[in-house]
Amino acid sequence: MNDVIKKEKVFKHSIDKVWNAISKAEEISAWFIQADFKAEKGYQYTFTSEPNEKGCTTISGEVKESNPYKLVYTWVVAEIKTETTVTWELEATEDGTKLYLEHSGISNYEGETAVKMFESFNGGWDNCINGLTDYLKQLVNAG
Repeated sequence: MNDVIKKEKVFKHSIDKVWNAISKAEEISAWFIQADFKAEKGYQYTFTSEPNEKGCTTISGEVKESNPYKLVYTWVVAEIKTETTVTWELEATEDGTKLYLEHSGISNYEGETAVKMFESFNGGWDNCINGLTDYLKQLVNAG
């Protein structure tokens, strides 16, 4: 089973704008999910969504690393309690910023649950990056 989801996206936005969008609670809440989050090592965060068809309402974890342009945190879906890891890395490019997203440890789930979670996370991260893209476009147009 594939244990790691990897996504890449290039944005025509400064590295600081993208960093703020993935590391500040008010910005995460605007494009992703309601967040009690600080990009500080050791911070115990919570993402809370309205109940949905998948039944997921809360994601929590701990920030493991937060350096300029690299953010690592554990990811625990409330109802399941299995810990995985999400890593965001940003790299400045000539035209903007390249984002690398990695979600690892999915084989920590047991059996068929691992396959279902991989599929769910894989599609979820695509939606997440689309939401981030739309949010960053709105920021530029709002200015």
